[in-house]
Amino acid sequence: MKILSRDFSIKEKLLMLVLLLLLVGLVYYQFVHKPVEESLAKAANEKAALEVEVTALETKVAQLEKMKAEIDDVTKNGTFKIMPSYNNSKQVNTLLNDVLGSLGYSITFSNASRAEGSNQVRRNISLQFTAPDYETVEKVLARFSGSDFRCLIGDVRVAANTRSGSAASGTERAYTVNCTLTFFETLVGGAADDGLSGK
Repeated sequence: MKILSRDFSIKEKLLMLVLLLLLVGLVYYQFVHKPVEESLAKAANEKAALEVEVTALETKVAQLEKMKAEIDDVTKNGTFKIMPSYNNSKQVNTLLNDVLGSLGYSITFSNASRAEGSNQVRRNISLQFTAPDYETVEKVLARFSGSDFRCLIGDVRVAANTRSGSAASGTERAYTVNCTLTFFETLVGGAADDGLSGK
């Protein structure tokens, strides 16, 4: 106890002061500086993650706005087509009869098919018809593409045939057209049946 009761020398006081400063510095570093640095680093990481998320959301919003503008444009221009629910075969048959009318034609129906995991149904039809002139060919194809249903015309082959006509006209041309028609339907609001492949 006598050691504590005596006065400290200047050297000892300086040494204690240095130790006290070191202790205060260590406490400050461990309990103030280090947690603040960790919090700032964590905040910077969160900020970077949020900036990435905001950029992704802005890109998504831009895509949605672009899609909405395209839909609005299609709707305004009158090119918007419905995708009827499956099974729309009666309406497709009615359309075929209405468009082809008195033209000579041959139609081959394929089973409607559905892509795996999709609600979209494709009804493929192979069509051959004969038209008296090229304008009729254009009108028939335009009526299919301009119908109320989504229809994709593909593999169009047109062959001009010469045939005998009246004595005044000599020869006439007729056109034979081979093409495929794909009508699109959806299972939304419809139900799959035995006529649908790829269920």
